[in-house]
Amino acid sequence: MKIEGCDFPEDVLYDDEGLVWLRPSASGEAEVGITSIYAALAGRIAKVTTRAAGVAYPKGAAIGFLESGKYFGPIRTPVAGVLTGVNPNVLARPRLVAEALYGDGWVARVRPSAPEGGRTELVALPAGRERLSKQIAALRVRCFAAFPDYEMFEIGVECAAVLVKLNELLAQVPIGDVVHLVTDDPTSPIEMVRWSDETGQPVIDDRREGNLFHFLVRKVS
Repeated sequence: MKIEGCDFPEDVLYDDEGLVWLRPSASGEAEVGITSIYAALAGRIAKVTTRAAGVAYPKGAAIGFLESGKYFGPIRTPVAGVLTGVNPNVLARPRLVAEALYGDGWVARVRPSAPEGGRTELVALPAGRERLSKQIAALRVRCFAAFPDYEMFEIGVECAAVLVKLNELLAQVPIGDVVHLVTDDPTSPIEMVRWSDETGQPVIDDRREGNLFHFLVRKVS
């Protein structure tokens, strides 16, 4: 489900602040990760650390931490329980937390101590849509599919010239990096589809805000 441009899958539960999600499993354990709201607040995540496994933590306790160039903050468990394991992939590649928010970017596994895993106290969708929408507005969050490595603001420039500059930038950056392109050319939605088909570089997110068009492009080759 999209809420104000932010992704919120309906198969997970959310804490009251909309920062952390929990996905229960049949085994009795639950995966914990951060939401698109938290990813937008943190920015380009540079480091993920976690607390010791095998320890019981109360609801709301920090079981890990996020660090970026502009942010340091806790990952709080949405339920009381034992931290049974952490995701080694996000420790080795912190950006995975934001790039695969509700999938491979999970941070930890918890075995809840309360009946029903404490799930009755968490926010479920679609019923909790309004609550999450208000949180997005309160925090003034703008969600994108990935946090960009580079920004291109091309206002008053024809799309053909914009694409030349985009190609020049992509030729210089490493594979995997993301460019955020902002343009006011009304033909850009069509031209970006054509450009992506021709170059093989995917547009991973796009939106319109007023008379401005936003595109996120990931270099893949």
